[in-house]
Amino acid sequence: MDFLINNIALILLALVAGLMLLWPSLNRILSGVRDVSVVEATQMINHRDAVILDVREDSEYRSGHVPRSRHIPLSQLNRRLSELEKLKGHPVVVICRTGSRSGRACAALRKNGLEQVYNLAGGITAWEQANMPMER
Repeated sequence: MDFLINNIALILLALVAGLMLLWPSLNRILSGVRDVSVVEATQMINHRDAVILDVREDSEYRSGHVPRSRHIPLSQLNRRLSELEKLKGHPVVVICRTGSRSGRACAALRKNGLEQVYNLAGGITAWEQANMPMER
């Protein structure tokens, strides 16, 4: 008990740090966004005509992207949502560098009526590590 009293600040700091690490995952779960692997994304592309939406910035996209992917940087997504209206019946796999920005984009897309929205777990990094095709 003395340990807890003497180290309350450290214990609180550890709890806050743990919650900050878990927040992105909890936020995705609460928003209804589902992560998919590279294999699952590829299957959706091949069998369900899924669309890949790349939300990285222009320079990142130009350095290499998934073939036939659509590019709307996360910073422009809200004002360009009308471009995605016709995708409401299609699965949309959202991709960024690691999966963090794409998670936020997925939540925004779901709020705006797209129901089949998936976040590529690990982002373009996972795509490249799986030796999947890239366009430069």
